[in-house]
Amino acid sequence: METRSQWGTRAGFILAAVGSAIGLGNIWRFPAVAYENGGGAFLIPYLFALLTAGIPILILEFTMGHKYRGSAPLSYRRMNKKTEFIGWWAVLVAFVISTYYSVIIAWAMSYSVFSFKLNWGEDTGGFLFGDYLKLAENPGEVGSFVPGVLIPLILVWVIVLGILFKGVKKGIEIANRIFIPALVVIFLIIVIRAITLPGAIDGLEAFFTPDFSKILDPDVWVAAYGQIFFSLSIAFAIMITYSSYLPKKSDITNNAFITGFGNSSFEILAGIGVFGILGYMAGQVGEPVSEVVDAGVALAFVVFPEIINQFPGLNALFGFLFFASLVLAGLTSLMSITETYVAGLMDKFKISRGKAVLFGGGVAALISLLFATQGGLYFLDAADYFINQFGVALLGLVEVVLIAWILREVKNLKDHANEISDIKLGAWWTISLSFITPVVLGYMMYGLLKQNILRQFDNPTGNYEGYPDVFILWGGWAVAIGALVVGIIMAITKWKKPSVEDEESYKKEAQ
Repeated sequence: METRSQWGTRAGFILAAVGSAIGLGNIWRFPAVAYENGGGAFLIPYLFALLTAGIPILILEFTMGHKYRGSAPLSYRRMNKKTEFIGWWAVLVAFVISTYYSVIIAWAMSYSVFSFKLNWGEDTGGFLFGDYLKLAENPGEVGSFVPGVLIPLILVWVIVLGILFKGVKKGIEIANRIFIPALVVIFLIIVIRAITLPGAIDGLEAFFTPDFSKILDPDVWVAAYGQIFFSLSIAFAIMITYSSYLPKKSDITNNAFITGFGNSSFEILAGIGVFGILGYMAGQVGEPVSEVVDAGVALAFVVFPEIINQFPGLNALFGFLFFASLVLAGLTSLMSITETYVAGLMDKFKISRGKAVLFGGGVAALISLLFATQGGLYFLDAADYFINQFGVALLGLVEVVLIAWILREVKNLKDHANEISDIKLGAWWTISLSFITPVVLGYMMYGLLKQNILRQFDNPTGNYEGYPDVFILWGGWAVAIGALVVGIIMAITKWKKPSVEDEESYKKEAQ
């Protein structure tokens, strides 16, 4: 019987967990969310959300993976056979995310090269959508492959699948030991340069100046919980999978606190760097900082190239460092996302890691080719919105309600974590999981459903981004619902002889 892979060191696990959490959203989402929701005052609900949802759910998932010693589907199955489908649902959500996340990393690779000669020119928006992506006119059109996206996309998958072929200790752990320190060093260089720019202080004032009037707005608190939720890689199988590779004696709660605060520290660092640079740009164009703030693809691939064009001295190098940081942050996250379904396939069908990587990663890579076409950006935008809102967020709600209220497993998991951890869990953890997190996530889901379904009765054209109904149905809703349906199908598929030896070994280890 093949024994389960293990991390070589505790530091290796923490770097991998932090690497999974630190992704593109830390750099291009958090700064804008914080700015729009009270600036410095946003850090109050943000910290509260970290301590009442982010770290509690991290501890929950670390404990599940460690206690039940399996991928997300196997861990849920060992907890209660009827809940295996939730593990597969989480894995399928991760699968969908990996198909388009890889494409954004490919864009960043291309832009790393473009930086040296500032190929995007003066019209950075026109370059992105016209010259580079060759964007189709209408959502739903596929068009032909875009070579500038396709070639780096293939390279992304070669790197990630090559690392996963090597396994947990020799692949994922070694890669994170290289990528995470490199990412931190590169971003520190960016931040130091950013805060020394003329006008940077204006950007930092805009970022940190607290607007306490917004603290009473419930939407600000929902935004804080949403940011914590989406940035920590919780509720889509990653942390359960990673913690299943931990040795028997592992300090679970300490690991969760280090991971949670490590991720948040990088987000604040990213905010300092981004707003220092935005303050400089605002000064250059003679506008207030509020006029140049953006998020997501527009911030990274339109606004930042504009800034790099005007950057004083070594702008090509600065551009390369910025896009290289996106590549590194993306690769560490994509590795963890892909590992979820690699581990699930290995457990369910008793196949080797090589076969699981080849099949699972290969299918994901093939599907990702859709996003390397002229219509790829539309498909990416719709899939990202719906799989995050009605996949990740809904999964988190189902997970905490199921474990806290239906299976009533909180005490068992708390006892397991306390037995091996220095920081003991008490009422704070139980109350957070049983009451605070379900209420906040429930409110979030109500708002999302109201926004995306109920508004159709008042405004038939009120789709996300104004996309046509047919495109939203197939490019958005079908993707989110399909992840659940395929997850259920995987759950009712028979296990490939889960051998008596496997289960006996798990039970002995769990005792």
